[in-house]
Order: sequence, then structure tokens, then C-alpha cells
Amino acid sequence: MSELSRLRWLCRRGMKELDLVMSGYLERHYDEATASQQAQFRGLLQMQDPDLYNLLLGRDEPNDPELAGLLQVLRKLSGRK
Repeated sequence: MSELSRLRWLCRRGMKELDLVMSGYLERHYDEATASQQAQFRGLLQMQDPDLYNLLLGRDEPNDPELAGLLQVLRKLSGRK
């Protein structure tokens, strides 16, 4: 299985909203992201859905500024600012 196929599989979430946002980022932004941003995204894919959902909603905020930047992109994809 290729890396991109594996990431597509990991983007399939239990929550449809997360599925759409994560898959949208993978298809539209992942290739142009820096290596660090790609690693951050892969890290997010390892999170449990409730924790990831809380980050995307802004209920929880990361301490890492680079992760915060990635979350801003993901929030825009979800229609949140």
C-alpha cells in the first residue's frame, strides 16, 4: 500500500465531518505542505475522533504554533474560522 493510500485510509473517520475535512486537506493541501506540516497532519490522523474534533472546533488549543497553523487551515476547510 502506498503512503498516499494509507493516508487516505486513515482520513476515513467515524465522524463524517472529520472524514470530509481530513480527506479534503489530504487531496488539496498535503502535497504542498512542508515536511513538518505533513508530519503534524499524520500525527493528527493518529488521534481519537473526539480529541481531533475538539481541536478542530477550537475547544482545545495546541501549544505548538505550527500545529495551530495547520488547524487554522483545517478549520477553513470545515467552514470554521
